[in-house]
Amino acid sequence: MDTTKGSASLVRRQLGRRLRMYREEAGKNQDDVVEANVAGRTKIWQIETGKIAVRPGDVLALARLYGVPAAETDELLALADASRSTGYTAEFGSGVPDSFGFFADLEAGAAALITYNSELVTGLLQTERYARATVRAGRSLTASAVEERVAFRMKRQRAFFERAKPRRLDVVLSAGALRVRVGSPAVMEEQIAHLRAIGDRDGVSVRVLPFENGLHAAMNGPFTILDFDDPDDPSVVRLESVVGTRYIERPKHVGEFRAAFEDVRAQAIPVREYRE
Repeated sequence: MDTTKGSASLVRRQLGRRLRMYREEAGKNQDDVVEANVAGRTKIWQIETGKIAVRPGDVLALARLYGVPAAETDELLALADASRSTGYTAEFGSGVPDSFGFFADLEAGAAALITYNSELVTGLLQTERYARATVRAGRSLTASAVEERVAFRMKRQRAFFERAKPRRLDVVLSAGALRVRVGSPAVMEEQIAHLRAIGDRDGVSVRVLPFENGLHAAMNGPFTILDFDDPDDPSVVRLESVVGTRYIERPKHVGEFRAAFEDVRAQAIPVREYRE
């Protein structure tokens, strides 16, 4: 098994799914793991959902509890070692939370991103000046934290767009996202010009939903769908709110978000055709 492919976040998700599979095959629930003093309820949930790196000792304890064969335990240990990578966000300071790094790893490893945003331009498509203005809106951040987040956002863009194997990006923005003044008129002019230029790239689609196109299926709020090359790594939806980030993996729910995106995309127009 080649555990060097993909980001640490992808490896954690793969390890978590396999450990959950072995637990279920052994006929055990999370209460059994807690009662065996192997891991607490919160920790086993974090492991199985790929939210944290996993120590080899925890893998061995879980493998023994589930009766995992030795050869398969070795594979789990290899995944655990790969899951402990610090990732490319390690160079940034405390201004970049761990949750940002988790998503950036998923984003960098995705084969395709499908995203709808109604308030702001999607992070992957922001110019540096636009990004700086949006980050500054977080009034509790210090000047150094602002610069760390801007640098982090620019590196995310390079990680996605500069890969040897091109990835697909399908974006729909509401007209409101382009009408909200971020920074200054000059910043907005530069940002819209950037959207039109990048929308001409192979594999990139940037569309705008005009105000007059009315109601649509994505009105409940922004979301991003991430698809991956590995069939064992399922698609995931990311939802971001004031209180944090939520990931949805259940295929039925991912499908509902995909259908909502297709609905809003059908009503949108290419960004090059958009005029205020």
